Amino acid sequence: MIHVVHHPAYVTAAPARSTYRWGKNGLIRDLLRAEGAGIAWHEPAPMPVRWLEQAHDPDYVAEVLAADVPAAKTRRIGFPITPEVAARAAAVPGGTYLAARLAMEHGFAANTAGGSHHALHDTGAGYCVFNDLAVAAIRLVEEGTVARLLIVDVDVHQGDGTAALTAGRPEIATYSIHAEKNFPARKARSTLDVPLADGIGDDAYLETLERTLAPLVAEVRPQLVLYQGGVDPYAGDRLGRLSLSLSGLARRERLVASLLAGVPIACTVGGGYGDDALAIARRHVDVILNLGHSIAGTREAVGA
Repeated sequence: MIHVVHHPAYVTAAPARSTYRWGKNGLIRDLLRAEGAGIAWHEPAPMPVRWLEQAHDPDYVAEVLAADVPAAKTRRIGFPITPEVAARAAAVPGGTYLAARLAMEHGFAANTAGGSHHALHDTGAGYCVFNDLAVAAIRLVEEGTVARLLIVDVDVHQGDGTAALTAGRPEIATYSIHAEKNFPARKARSTLDVPLADGIGDDAYLETLERTLAPLVAEVRPQLVLYQGGVDPYAGDRLGRLSLSLSGLARRERLVASLLAGVPIACTVGGGYGDDALAIARRHVDVILNLGHSIAGTREAVGA
């Protein structure tokens, strides 16, 4: 059984002048529904304002929730903040938080949205409004759910907002493996950054992932991992600069499950871009299923 978090607000009409693929989350939901009884569904509560404000500037939080975001910030985000988008922005961090709590109980859970790793303290950026990874991580630590947490970001873009918003919090470590020359132009400093040259394929990518992530896991000894499982390292992605195949993405999830054996993992969607929204959604769903089945197999092997 794979535990999946979804909120109806994740699926909203595209605001005017938006190039983001708003239908993706609904397609992810539909593909997972087709898995039938193998999926257990959960609906999150929106993240309370006081926890959004632990990561983000209160004035920015108020602007978003009132759907009154200034033009300069709207441009950085990449789409207008309508009331529907504001409701979605509050629901997504609640979904990542709930996925984390479910992962602590079941070993693995997934949010059908999230991974908004570019959102910064006082603004969104790069299609990200609130940084659900940072918001959830800070809440989980401050509530005492975990004492040590690791955010693993395998999106093709660096997790700059996540790194910046959790900097100075020794309980939270961040790992980002990404295309060095891709967005954002100005990188933040994660606990460990692994920049990659353009065009790297499956074998080189996976060797680098294992060589760099394994020692960090041993050092941090996380009690929980938040996983930003972006599929934009795929060779055909419109905004990616790497060259992973579909098989390489599947091998990535199996490797991550192996390197994090015994550690609860909460998965978020992250990036995936192109004209075929259904194919992109399929890749996101495969991340969830490959991780979930790999972790279940590991738990069965050790009798968990």
